Amino acid sequence: MSQVVLASRNAKKLAELRRILAPLVPGIEVLGLDDVTPFDEPAETEPTFEGNALIKARACLEVTGLPSLADDSGLCVDALNGMPGVLSARWSGEGDEANNTLLLRQVADVPDERRGAQFRCAVALCVPGGTEIVVHGEMAGRLLRAEQGDGGFGYDPLFAADGYDISTAQLPSAEKDRISHRGKALTAIAPQVAEALA
Repeated sequence: MSQVVLASRNAKKLAELRRILAPLVPGIEVLGLDDVTPFDEPAETEPTFEGNALIKARACLEVTGLPSLADDSGLCVDALNGMPGVLSARWSGEGDEANNTLLLRQVADVPDERRGAQFRCAVALCVPGGTEIVVHGEMAGRLLRAEQGDGGFGYDPLFAADGYDISTAQLPSAEKDRISHRGKALTAIAPQVAEALA
């Protein structure tokens, strides 16, 4: 079985990656950071999703010697000039629930027609020998006025994708994977993962 490491300890993100790659890259085993030799994770110091994804994938490859995937993603809100963006996971400094509460407060006075937002993602693949590939994915939609649903993670309960009247936290996993920023990026990079493992 071929192995690739996802540079994450996020169980929900690992499950999502395994779900998406399984049919696209048969026989793949996706490891997380808890499955490999422990190492100090690098700080995400870049101002772009791509830059931060590369920092994480490079560090993981250097320690494990295995093909390494990393993603950096976030929510870009039109009324907040694209913020929280790369700071999405750290927006409040206190985790998902506090992030959602802070975001709702910040857009409380924004009318429905100006609540546009996009989830954006960059996925980096670094393989032994120096090859680096980065792909991007985006899911456009809008912010809701209150949390809806308990699926997904992060800002999912506050976001409705274009064409949907429910939050991404309420979508079945397969449907979310099909339309999500991360799902699109992982689907795009899957052929390169398969080639790297061949």
